[in-house]
Amino acid sequence: MANPRQRRDSHGRFKADHRTRNRSLFAGAALAAGAGLAAAIWRGWVKMPRAPWMDEEEGHEAPDLALDAARPGTDRAPEDFRPDPEAIPTDAEREALKPASVH
Repeated sequence: MANPRQRRDSHGRFKADHRTRNRSLFAGAALAAGAGLAAAIWRGWVKMPRAPWMDEEEGHEAPDLALDAARPGTDRAPEDFRPDPEAIPTDAEREALKPASVH
């Protein structure tokens, strides 16, 4: 038997009751939003206020990122150890530089 509270449209057909569908869609959206917020907090994308008993210092020192740290690889080699840019390679050097598939 039909639900006595169910309404009919102008043609006498029962109108669809969308309350259950709407509730489940809202619950799914709320669950998805909660999971997204939890993931964002877990990944550190959202800053949460720190508890009073936690350290104020965050992380550890990174001496290699200090402004006065040495920067290896940015200095040029001494003049005596630089290759001659105008030197013509010998046949043996050219052969040594060929890819293995060319032989």
